[in-house]
Amino acid sequence: MARKPGLLLPLLLLLLLLLGPAPARSFGQLPLILNTWPFKNATMAAWKTLAAGGSALDAVESGCATCEQQQCDGSVGFGGSPDESGETTLDAMIMDGTTMNVGAVGDLRRIKNAIGVARKVLEHTTHTLLAGEAATKFAESMGFINEDLSTNVSQALHSDWLARNCQPNYWKNVIPDSSKYCGPYKPPTILKRDGIAYKDPAHSYSHDTIGMVVIHKMGNIAAGTSTNGIKFKIPGRIGDSPIPGSGAYADDMVGAAAATGDGDILMRFVPSYQAVEYMRRGENPTTACEKVISRIQKYFPKFFGAVICANVTGSYGAACNKLSTFTQFQFMVYNPLKSEPTEEKVDCI
Repeated sequence: MARKPGLLLPLLLLLLLLLGPAPARSFGQLPLILNTWPFKNATMAAWKTLAAGGSALDAVESGCATCEQQQCDGSVGFGGSPDESGETTLDAMIMDGTTMNVGAVGDLRRIKNAIGVARKVLEHTTHTLLAGEAATKFAESMGFINEDLSTNVSQALHSDWLARNCQPNYWKNVIPDSSKYCGPYKPPTILKRDGIAYKDPAHSYSHDTIGMVVIHKMGNIAAGTSTNGIKFKIPGRIGDSPIPGSGAYADDMVGAAAATGDGDILMRFVPSYQAVEYMRRGENPTTACEKVISRIQKYFPKFFGAVICANVTGSYGAACNKLSTFTQFQFMVYNPLKSEPTEEKVDCI
């Protein structure tokens, strides 16, 4: 029986409506390397890994590892940000947007290659995050070398901090008065609710964690972070960097994001996850980043932080919270439309 000629087109249109449009991918903008701060060597290392046939995960690992080796601005890798006891500890994570698997380490001690250990957590365990001395033992079992992360620079930073009566520090509502004296600290027997004022420690806004997003030319997405945290932190403190959804987040169906800044505040808002969810709803990367910053501003208007975002098409954006000492955020981009890793800037909101 002959099929009616006018029936096929309406059926095809109905099928398209039911299935919905396929995700748009602008392959001219892929692959994409996007990372926080002007860490050009990290960007280049990630790009070279892709060019050599590596995966998005490989690129994130090599990019972050480069920063660890080169001690990017003293905020990544060994020899930076000593804690109250003078020890440098590391946080890192890596996420596979295809499988949604994550590997992370926090408060990692005496192991230089934190992002490498995080990759081993992803590949050789069913866990997500390992921390402290146990993470160090795991790293040793994976073949990593146990070595001192302190340097003359980090030791000098710690000595100078002690000479300044341990200022700044991250204690509050304790005795002795943490704004004037070193510890050890203890809580007073009775806290005077209106008698203690907490002053945020002074920060340097020139640098922070490396957060990296990589989108492979085939659309596979990965994200990761590495940091040595904040200077003079209380021993045992873990920031946002190794927390999935806070430090970074990736989903092949949507895109990825990474955050940098005051981790103790950022992790309360899981900004990277939130940015990806905004993009899932149709927001462009810049708007997604801005919405994340605005959400945190409502509660902490003076927080230090920034977010980078990229979607599956290779479009990208960034946003930061404007402070008197932090009005622009610098980040790195590399895609086929550029001849080399390029530093871009965004005005903070």
